[in-house]
Amino acid sequence: MNFRVGQGFDFHPLVENARLILAGVEIPHSFGLQGHSDADVATHALANAILGALGEGDLGRHFPDTDPSYRNVDSTTLLSSVWRRARESNWELVNADLTIFAQWPKLAPYLASMKTRLAECLTVDESRLNVKAAHPEGLGALGRGEGMAAAAIVLLQRA
Repeated sequence: MNFRVGQGFDFHPLVENARLILAGVEIPHSFGLQGHSDADVATHALANAILGALGEGDLGRHFPDTDPSYRNVDSTTLLSSVWRRARESNWELVNADLTIFAQWPKLAPYLASMKTRLAECLTVDESRLNVKAAHPEGLGALGRGEGMAAAAIVLLQRA
């Protein structure tokens, strides 16, 4: 098999006085995401998509929240580790598409920086990545600003 597709999804609650990090970029805001690591939903979704394409479970399997060494870890470190695993298995990224779902803050000013940071983690050209944001229009928990979510899909090709 020369191609593999993987999809990933992640969500975390928003809480006051926490750092808001999305796709490895810190965004100034009075609320941030809560989780065992830095709770970067964008990076988690992308890493889960890669693991899905590899048929190797999810982030929780490889970096369990029961392991204190991953407490507050920078999620780009986890993504880089997952990507190293893919490269060691002779896979390369054809492309990835990532959507972040957030009622607020507006993410448009940060999308280019997010794309650059993810390309660095994956050691690929930015042209292979797409990063976008979707506004839940006030619907559900995400629309009430109770949390954020991200979804990603990747296409890998045998190197």
